[in-house]
Amino acid sequence: MHNEIPLLGQGPFWQALDVGQRFRTFRRTVTEADLVNFIGATGQTEVIFIDADFPGAIKGGRPVPSALTYSLIEGILMQTLLQNVGLALLELHQVIKAPVLVNDSVYAVVEITDIRPTSKSGRAVVTQQVTVFNQNAVTVMEYSVKRLLAGQPA
Repeated sequence: MHNEIPLLGQGPFWQALDVGQRFRTFRRTVTEADLVNFIGATGQTEVIFIDADFPGAIKGGRPVPSALTYSLIEGILMQTLLQNVGLALLELHQVIKAPVLVNDSVYAVVEITDIRPTSKSGRAVVTQQVTVFNQNAVTVMEYSVKRLLAGQPA
């Protein structure tokens, strides 16, 4: 019922993507609660994340694990570009360029760099270059990711 009405939040099937196509995500501010919950859930209780007065601390604020930054960006992508079409994360190559601190706002630019249809079920392996920036447009992270995406239903 209502299948003829477009579905809100539906990510594009791979056939709707083109190499060179780019997308920009919304910004997301990293909060103290994000840091506390993430390190509590993952056990990443490194002193630099849990001691605000750590002698080797970064000037300007408390750093967050790069895995938290990556997870926040992937969460935004899951809710938008990948919703209902992302089938698997196949490969990831990541480089951290600068620290992200509590109260920084991060966003990403995603570029489609390769599309390779598979022989099975109309799927494709889609490679994306994801560049993550802070509120000052400083690149904080870059990663290349290969994902298995669903194709348009027959």
